[in-house]
Amino acid sequence: MSRRAFRVAYDGRPFYGFQRQPDVPTVEGALLAALARLGVVDRDPPDGDRTPPGYAAAGRTDRGVSAVRQTVAFDAPDWLAPSAFNSELPGGVRVWAAADAPDGFHATHDAVRRTYRYHLHAPGADLGRARAAAARLSGEHDVHNLTTDDRGPKTRRDLALAVDRPDGPAGGEFLVLTVASDGFPREFVRRAATVVRGVAVGDTDLDRVDEVLGDARLSGPRGVTPAAPGPLVLADVTYPGVDFAPDPDAVATLVEVFEERRTEALARGRVLGDVVDGVDGADVADAVASE
Repeated sequence: MSRRAFRVAYDGRPFYGFQRQPDVPTVEGALLAALARLGVVDRDPPDGDRTPPGYAAAGRTDRGVSAVRQTVAFDAPDWLAPSAFNSELPGGVRVWAAADAPDGFHATHDAVRRTYRYHLHAPGADLGRARAAAARLSGEHDVHNLTTDDRGPKTRRDLALAVDRPDGPAGGEFLVLTVASDGFPREFVRRAATVVRGVAVGDTDLDRVDEVLGDARLSGPRGVTPAAPGPLVLADVTYPGVDFAPDPDAVATLVEVFEERRTEALARGRVLGDVVDGVDGADVADAVASE
C-alpha cells in the first residue's frame, strides 16, 4: 500500500454535496462504498468507519455542485487503477486519473490553488461591465460579506477572477466566471457570481463591489444572496510535483457518460421550451379575464 491521489469528476445534481452524510446520497459516500465493495476497506468495520488510511479530499462541494478535478488521496493498493475504481461507482461519478503521491501527502492541506467556474445565465449582460466587476473583486480582500463563515482570518483571501463569454449558439446568454485562490470561505464563489451578474446586467453599478468589500457588515436587502449551486463546477486543484496520469479507458467512459447526460439535458431544455412557448399569451389573457 502506498499513498495515491485520484482525480474525480462528477455530476453533482443527484447528490447532497460531496461530504458523506447519513441517509442521503453524497459523492464521498459513493467513493467510500466503492472502496468497500472492492475490498480496499472493510465492508463492516467494527467502528463503522470505512475511511482508508491517510484519506482526505481536496474540498467539500455543496449540494448540486459538480467537479472536473476533485481530488482524493489515501493509502491504496497498486492494482487500484481509475478503471477498477469506476467498476463500483455510479455513472455520474468517474475517477479518471491517478498519481503516486509522497508519503504523508494530504489532499486538503497540500493543495496550493483551487479553481472554480460558474456558468452565469445572464441574457443581455455587458461583458465589459462583468469584467470590471471581476477585476475589482480580484486581489487580497476581506470577503466577510460574501460568505457565511464568521469574520476572521479565513475570510481574507488573495483572489483572481475572470469572465468570458462561451462560444456556441447559446453562448450569448451566458457568462463564465472563473475564480481561483488558495482556498475559499463557504459560498464565496456563488455570492461573487451574484455580484458580477448584477453589475453585468445593469441591476447595480460598480460601486456595489466596493460596498460588498467594505468593512460594514451587510444584511437584509443590502446583503448578497448566493447564486444557485447547479451552475458551479470545481474545475481544478493544483498540487506542485504531483503528476496525474489519465487512464485512457476511464476517460473514454467518462466522455461517454457525460456526453449522454449532456444530450439528455439539451433534449429536456427543448421540451421545457416547448411547454413555455406553447402557452399562448392570448390564451392566458382569456383565462385570466374569465376568472
